[in-house]
Amino acid sequence: MNVKTFLTAITFSLAASAAGALEVGDQAPDFLLEATDGKTYSASQFEGKETVVIAWYPKAFTGGCTIECKSLADNGHLLKNLEVAYFMASVDPIEKNIEFAEAYKADFPLLSDPSKKTAKAYDVLAVYGLPKRHTFYIGTDGTILFIDKNIRPASSAEDMAAKLRELGVPERIAS
Repeated sequence: MNVKTFLTAITFSLAASAAGALEVGDQAPDFLLEATDGKTYSASQFEGKETVVIAWYPKAFTGGCTIECKSLADNGHLLKNLEVAYFMASVDPIEKNIEFAEAYKADFPLLSDPSKKTAKAYDVLAVYGLPKRHTFYIGTDGTILFIDKNIRPASSAEDMAAKLRELGVPERIAS
């Protein structure tokens, strides 16, 4: 393959990738993923009920991922009073995510996508095979409300709660 053919192939590949990128207002891809709480979740199960937040992370037990998980575990109370279902998600096997969730006392589900099908649908899979640290906010109508690509792991819970309030997500009604 000559250089011109190679560059053309790369250009088309990048254009195709960019064309598939999700944007605010797009319908969020549905999924069916196993979680650390023993349940299986889909985006569609929350339609008409709650906003969904999926915080993709590269790999369990790595620096930034550990900090982000601890932030959400330690400060989950900021999210629990909002009408939201929130998750962290990776391509790690469920056994690794269960170990990760237990180690950092995550009281929220971590989703496992070992097939990488959902990560590809959300366009978060990096060339090295791990998800980029992107967080998706999905409205009750199933559309993407916001995509955060500038995650600060140490303040993840606080940032998520602030964004949800900014997006107008209501507080849970006390029963």
